[in-house]
Amino acid sequence: MSLPPKEILSQLESDKSKKDFPVGRCFGHGRGNNKGYKPSSSFGENETDRQEVMPDAKTLPGKLWKMDSGRGRLWHGTKPVSPANSYGNRAMPPSKISQRHAMKSNRDKLRLVAWEITRNCNLSCVHCRASATNGPHDGELDTNDAFRLLDEIAELGQPIVILTGGEPMMRKDLFEIASYGTQKGLKMVMSPNGTLITPETAQKMKTTGIHRISVSIDGPNKESHDQFRGVPGAFEGALKGISYVKTAGIEFQINTTITQTNLAQIPQIQKMAEDIGAVAHHIFLLVPTGRGKYIQNSEITAKEYEETLNWFYAQKDKTMLQLKVTCAPHYYRILRQRAKEDQKKVDFDTYGLDAVTRGCLGGSGFCFISHRGQVQPCGFLNTNCGNITQASFVDIWQNSSIFQELRNPDLLKGKCGKCQYRQVCGGCRARAFEATGDYLAEEPLCSHQP
Repeated sequence: MSLPPKEILSQLESDKSKKDFPVGRCFGHGRGNNKGYKPSSSFGENETDRQEVMPDAKTLPGKLWKMDSGRGRLWHGTKPVSPANSYGNRAMPPSKISQRHAMKSNRDKLRLVAWEITRNCNLSCVHCRASATNGPHDGELDTNDAFRLLDEIAELGQPIVILTGGEPMMRKDLFEIASYGTQKGLKMVMSPNGTLITPETAQKMKTTGIHRISVSIDGPNKESHDQFRGVPGAFEGALKGISYVKTAGIEFQINTTITQTNLAQIPQIQKMAEDIGAVAHHIFLLVPTGRGKYIQNSEITAKEYEETLNWFYAQKDKTMLQLKVTCAPHYYRILRQRAKEDQKKVDFDTYGLDAVTRGCLGGSGFCFISHRGQVQPCGFLNTNCGNITQASFVDIWQNSSIFQELRNPDLLKGKCGKCQYRQVCGGCRARAFEATGDYLAEEPLCSHQP
């Protein structure tokens, strides 16, 4: 009988052998989506993180608003949250800033980049959007390309940069890249599968400025997780890696891709995340791309989708974990429906970042960059918006016609285009694309009728 996860982790923390997890038959730990680090929130990858759209200023605590007269920007706390709006040296009254206008003005503000720094991987996950293998993979960006890309990302601000894969730990210059990004003022986070982390590499994460890592756990025990990840020992290897980053003082979150196989196990996985000291739990709804196409029959139904997101909503008052859904934009509709039933106002005070976040962020606040430099709305939406080896990232982000379309919810088609929640949900554009070939088509796994 296998030990409970908490006891395994306790054992691993006292294990002084420091034996590396063997590199097996390779394949990506999946998602490609993590959304990025925030000091008191969370991140997720092309996987897809928790990005604010501009809130209605009325919803934020008034005492935190102040005007930066030198730059003409309105700030909330320590962050600028609106373009200049002033009468002389006075800020425009918050009540004058409409949520609709604010959301539009922030859709091209880069907040999160998921960068697949390698497609090499030591696992063989059944759902991997990248169909990652142990390589080698031709055309991967070299170190100089990586530095240049980080320079260009920094021109657009200080977004979260998720170093993902494949398995990022398999890239030899990983920590050079992390250190360079940190020096540029970028918030560097990482999405490893955990199996290749050693005490030494955990310390390197700390010294090069990695704020947080996400580790995917797709089953509450080694039998279920290892089957999902395609390599025996992946579960215990992930927990061992987690024990090393905990010792190094680095935050970690647990990511879980939901399929028919593990749907009933999600409460157990969330409890395990609490027990081992995670700061967050992010759930990902399967998008059938890459190897995920071959387990499409494992995709949950629209009804199960709705039930799962309602269950997840109910957990927010039952756990200290930061909770986030990715590739499940319907959650932001459900949040508002449930809040109305509970007679709660949806604002920053009551729902935190969930109140000022929209569903699908692909091309709007978030983008994905492949191992060869191709820029996409997200890792699951394989549309070429430009390549950083042929054009500057700044130009691609600001001028891609695909990004421009995705930033306009009024272009959505079918019931998504008619839906009263299109501004906060938007439907999963990748799932629409896989089902129809049109990334503006209606979300195929939504049961809501506007």
